Amino acid sequence: MSYEQYLAGEPLIITAALTGGVHGKETSANLPETPEEIGQAAAAVAAAGAAVVHIHARRPNGERSFSTERFQAIDDEIRARTDDVIIQHSTGGTGAPAEQRHQPLRTDSPPEMASLDMGPLNRYDHLTSENTRGLVDSLHEEMVERGIKPEMEVFNDGHLNEVYGLLDRREMAEPVYATLIFGGGTLTRPRPRNLLNAVDNLPDGALFNTLGFGRHQLPLTTMGLLLGGHVRVGLEDNVYYRDGELATNAQLVERTARLADELGRPVATPAEARAILNL
Repeated sequence: MSYEQYLAGEPLIITAALTGGVHGKETSANLPETPEEIGQAAAAVAAAGAAVVHIHARRPNGERSFSTERFQAIDDEIRARTDDVIIQHSTGGTGAPAEQRHQPLRTDSPPEMASLDMGPLNRYDHLTSENTRGLVDSLHEEMVERGIKPEMEVFNDGHLNEVYGLLDRREMAEPVYATLIFGGGTLTRPRPRNLLNAVDNLPDGALFNTLGFGRHQLPLTTMGLLLGGHVRVGLEDNVYYRDGELATNAQLVERTARLADELGRPVATPAEARAILNL
């Protein structure tokens, strides 16, 4: 994808990451945790222009859950409240056993997409998300078996190398879809030049999604929009609308849709997103 595709009016796919698996209502009362709250948030972002909702599950106490049943309950709420939004499950997890990482893929009606972390990263002071090649391969294999499109999550330049490695080891339906992630820790530093470099280093023909944590969400997703890519916003990645003002998921999607309109780029419907992603 490129600036030329932006100029050509390639529709923009907006993904809304509704809740995440780390911070909870202690950071913002607007962050949904129960299946009902996540379903309501999904309906609100779909109405605002999101074609994809990125889903994490929570236990009743608000902690991260990998339970297939919990993901199923969330999916049921989303499907009851929305017409055709694309559901994308997270398989990421810090310190979680490999078998737990597979559970979000095993709902009765599989999600159309699922995240696939492309390598290790440090989280907090004493936890590492390992994401070995063996785990990446096994998650990818189950996604293929269940007809789920991988959303490869690229947290740093080394993970870009792992994208090429996975494509060497495994067949992947085109188009390849990668989310370029910018933030602290072992993530790529959130600088405009680093986004340009990451886009330049993608495999030929790959589509990309831009994700910036915290205050970097707005500038980097706007830049990704101009580069012909797609974008992810939401309370998983950033709880503020502006400095000191808490956001809702719908507000973050609405702002992205407004920016796309001002910049002359149409926002993709779920049907258009399915066609672009070859779901």
